[in-house]
Amino acid sequence: MIQKQYYGLGTVITLSVSEPATAADLDAGNRLIKHYEDILTVNRPVSEVMSVNHAAGQQPVQVSKITYQLIKRAVAVSKWQLGFNTAIGPLVKLWKIGFDGANLPADTEIKNRLQLIDPNDIHLDDDQQTVFLTKPGMEIDLGAIAKGYIADAIKDLWISMGVESGIIDLGGNILLVGDSARPNGLWRIGVQNPLKQRHTALGILTTPAKSIVTSGIYERYLVINGHNYHHMFDSKTGYPIQNDLESVTIVSDVSIDGDIWTTEAFYQDIDKGIPLIEKQPGLDAIFVTRDFKVAMTSGLKDRFELTDNHYHLI
Repeated sequence: MIQKQYYGLGTVITLSVSEPATAADLDAGNRLIKHYEDILTVNRPVSEVMSVNHAAGQQPVQVSKITYQLIKRAVAVSKWQLGFNTAIGPLVKLWKIGFDGANLPADTEIKNRLQLIDPNDIHLDDDQQTVFLTKPGMEIDLGAIAKGYIADAIKDLWISMGVESGIIDLGGNILLVGDSARPNGLWRIGVQNPLKQRHTALGILTTPAKSIVTSGIYERYLVINGHNYHHMFDSKTGYPIQNDLESVTIVSDVSIDGDIWTTEAFYQDIDKGIPLIEKQPGLDAIFVTRDFKVAMTSGLKDRFELTDNHYHLI
């Protein structure tokens, strides 16, 4: 395969295609990433999403079709109230976990921010394509959904350009295109070991072309007085979600679903998470706990092989 690495979306991006595709197809994918990051990021002062955030409590802001569609999807999912919340921005900016200035905020500050993270306070106008955050200080954050959206867009672009086989790796989001070079056309993809450096697997998934998205608490966290605070927040408390999970991997047809359901499943923990994912058509999940246990949905029983003997299946 022809492979190139880029930097974007706060991580190392690896794009790969099989011939007759060329490096030009990889560069086209990277240009698309840069364009989407420019309009969707909240980690720079200027973007379409930041224009919405800056106008919170003042007026609606008209945005492009791409931004509007993604915000609309994010708001709809947030209203399920299963854990995913696109209005979480004020909490993310308060804690700053994974960024310069990361800190443990005062409880009073956290309680104040809880007043600003209700997705029902985001008003959308389909006719005008505007987004209005009704309270000053509100902020949309698309960090839990944008990578999947962008990965799917690259796949669509590549298919339109005639790419027959490839791998989109956005760091946590892997999206497979077409068949692999193996005789059966299936791919063998490593599932990240949460306690080891990136690309160190705890097991191998054998799969047709699917999306494999992993979310976990092992890359962005803050340690204060021996206590580990990760970046996945509970909208009810304003603090990191409290459970025994280290990571959740979702296997799905499209990457945006992987983004959404890793968050939902992580919030639900194993006991509620496995039944929840089992009910979703076309989704499967792998749960990894802090005490080295691995659980999975029924659709992966014959497709996932545990390779790290520190872990055991439950």
